[in-house]
Amino acid sequence: MKQTQVDYAQLAQQLLSADRNNNRREITALVQTFADAVTRTTVAKIHYLRDGELVVYRRARSRVWQCRFKLYSNAWYRVSTRKTDLEFAKQRAGELFDEARYRERLGIAVTQRKFSEIARATVAELNADLAAGTGKKIYADYIGIINKYFVPFFGERYLQNIRHTDVAEFERWRNERMGKRPKSSTLMNFASAFNRVVQTAVQHAWISERVPVPKLSRRGERGQTRPAFTAEDIERLRGKYSAFVAQAKTATETARRQLLCDYVEVLLLTGMRHGTESKGIQWRHCEWYEADGVRYMRVYVSGKTGPRYLIGKHELAAVLQRRHQAQVVLKDCEFDSILGRESQCVFQLQNALPVRFFNDKFAELLKFAKLTEDRAGHKRTLYSLRHTYATLALLGGTDIHTLAKQMGTSVRMLEQHYSKLTATMAAERLA
Repeated sequence: MKQTQVDYAQLAQQLLSADRNNNRREITALVQTFADAVTRTTVAKIHYLRDGELVVYRRARSRVWQCRFKLYSNAWYRVSTRKTDLEFAKQRAGELFDEARYRERLGIAVTQRKFSEIARATVAELNADLAAGTGKKIYADYIGIINKYFVPFFGERYLQNIRHTDVAEFERWRNERMGKRPKSSTLMNFASAFNRVVQTAVQHAWISERVPVPKLSRRGERGQTRPAFTAEDIERLRGKYSAFVAQAKTATETARRQLLCDYVEVLLLTGMRHGTESKGIQWRHCEWYEADGVRYMRVYVSGKTGPRYLIGKHELAAVLQRRHQAQVVLKDCEFDSILGRESQCVFQLQNALPVRFFNDKFAELLKFAKLTEDRAGHKRTLYSLRHTYATLALLGGTDIHTLAKQMGTSVRMLEQHYSKLTATMAAERLA
């Protein structure tokens, strides 16, 4: 039998025949032949270089040579040479080994990934956080920015090779695609989303934290002051509730209008965000909170800055009791018994379907009360109620740090949007 090529099927038949004939000498010889063949095959597929710290090998059913090598950290790194010729594979393996050691000495990550690969991993992590309930609502915006803007522009580049000129080119391309110069708040989201991609790359050791990566600009067009309501406007708005509800022509429309009025009151009494924080509130998120012998209504919300508790004004309890009585399924239960327990949504009609009419109905209410625009002619929206809450709270003397915690925002953002108010308050205190 030739040593260069072994017929294992024939060898197996010979072993069976020798075993039947109880020919121990032949069995021993055949086993040795088998062992020699396996050794020759294995040796032919594995080659040790650089004192054993670099290994070139070929997997079964593959024509391409692989390599693995030891780093200074004693960790082994595996990569394909993408060569089918052994000599070329050895040469390429040596180049990969030298480059990896060099990058390691400079503190640069050995593993490289294109931006698109890092972006996919980032989006997967953000989606996982959202699904687990630990992610912030703003993560959905980050995902949209990464998929719609970052991947199409940076996708085939390596993160560590991105320079300031590339970022400047991206910002021009993005603005052309958006058809406008973004506001500062939009640029903050872009910068945060980009930082999240970099953070993912560092955590996976795809880039060293010592590699400088340029940041996206956060300076954009300053947004207009959000339209709000004055104290007199709010008094007028509340005075129109009853007539607005009474004007409805059907029972369904009456229920919708009453629900809207209660919804408006909750926004005015808490300062929570419309939609992202308010529409999903359930009875189990509302509870009594006692401090110094006084009971307050506390509400758990989860918005774009994460979960938090907020304290409603004392009138909030009456609004929630009215919503409790409007829900047929729960109205026979004691009000206090459903707080902190029931998973029913606070803002829902009897069909328990998601409520989607708040914006349209609020526009109708403002038109009815002749409060559609503020003094400067800016159109008011439901978000104006949150702006109103902040304005009235600051004018009422609420500490800006306390207000920031209540509203789930930063002191910096409050100072940025309410700079005139905070300056006036500071002048009054100093004078």
